[in-house]
Amino acid sequence: MDGDVAPLRGICDLTEQYGAMVFIDECHATGFLGPRGRGTDELLGVTDRVQIVNSTLGKALGGAAGGYTVGPKPLIDLLRQRSRPYLFSNALPPPVVGCATRAVELLLASNEIAQSMTAKTMRFRNKMTQAGFTIAGSSHPICPVMLGDARLASLMADDMLKHGIYVIGFSYPVVPKGKARIRVQISAAHTDDDIDHCVDAFIQTGRKHGVIS
Repeated sequence: MDGDVAPLRGICDLTEQYGAMVFIDECHATGFLGPRGRGTDELLGVTDRVQIVNSTLGKALGGAAGGYTVGPKPLIDLLRQRSRPYLFSNALPPPVVGCATRAVELLLASNEIAQSMTAKTMRFRNKMTQAGFTIAGSSHPICPVMLGDARLASLMADDMLKHGIYVIGFSYPVVPKGKARIRVQISAAHTDDDIDHCVDAFIQTGRKHGVIS
């Protein structure tokens, strides 16, 4: 929600010091963080120090449903016997599996998609910062435009829609009090023109509501 990245190197240091295992939830990293889009562990160079990865097929991989856990074989065997989803007979629809599989194949074939995400993210963040907005986080494609006031976030989101930009205002209890924001999510499908249009819409809307001068 804050567009930041966990200090995974330090976490790995602690787990090795105390004989623990590293479990990471990559729902906001799989498919776009790291040089090849493999996630936070690849981004921070600790892939060989992470034992368990849990993630989703419903975000960057485009499946809209489902998820997965990867890790040591004894753990996976245990999950297959004891995890609650295996108590039911509902399986993922074949189109979801096909879509996610193809997304993984595209990521494995080339780093072009992941690299384009990095460039587009920095284009949006830099232009918004130059315009006078406060963007939380550093280089994550989730770009929270910090506003502070819940009503302001809602009104600005409504006005952005009038410019053809669909964004959502977030306020308490989803985020802490006083930390209301509009969350923008950069996609590999966005063009530079899309990003520039979004920034222009924010500038017009921000001036209307007195957020920037």
